[in-house]
Amino acid sequence: MGFLKEFKDFAMKGNLVDIAVGFVMGAAFNKVVSSFTGGIVSPLIGLLFNADFNDLKYVISEGTVNDAGEKVGEIAVMYGEFLTNVIDFLIVAFVMFVVVKAVNKMKKPEEPAAPAGPTAEELLAEIRDALKK
Repeated sequence: MGFLKEFKDFAMKGNLVDIAVGFVMGAAFNKVVSSFTGGIVSPLIGLLFNADFNDLKYVISEGTVNDAGEKVGEIAVMYGEFLTNVIDFLIVAFVMFVVVKAVNKMKKPEEPAAPAGPTAEELLAEIRDALKK
């Protein structure tokens, strides 16, 4: 029973639950970003290349056409799909940066103002009084 209790204590720690919630929200957010990139960003960038952005590729070897008329054996670098994934990553990274920055700003306690020292007049008065003695 000690092992199960220890596991329950570990699993129910606040940080672990927060990480699990963040992971689920991140997965859902990734789908939103992917649909944004695929549905809005890629077509706009594709206008520049007059092609579907995800289908952009550099063909190294053409391959051959089989009896059914399908192209087989083509070797290509699929840079359009790679760039789409890089854009997805940059969007997610930027949003996570903004979220973490906002959370850190809310958590950071304001530092108390430094205690004000004596004014110049007060210091001069103290020196005068010390010299009188």
